[in-house]
Amino acid sequence: MTRRNCTQEKNKESCSCTYEPCPRKGICCECLRYHWEMRELPACLFPPEVERTYDRSLKKFLECYRSEV
Repeated sequence: MTRRNCTQEKNKESCSCTYEPCPRKGICCECLRYHWEMRELPACLFPPEVERTYDRSLKKFLECYRSEV
């Protein structure tokens, strides 16, 4: 498997997380791992108005997209 370099600064440009003290901003693999361990999903998977509530639960994700499936 080829190891890829993290493009943290480029990732930050499109990161929709509004939690400013987040130490994982732009490090997508760490963000995903952190949230998944808490049975959550990262901010980038939620619409902006939902992301701002900081409810990253799987339940909230399904509520957001259930009608689109």
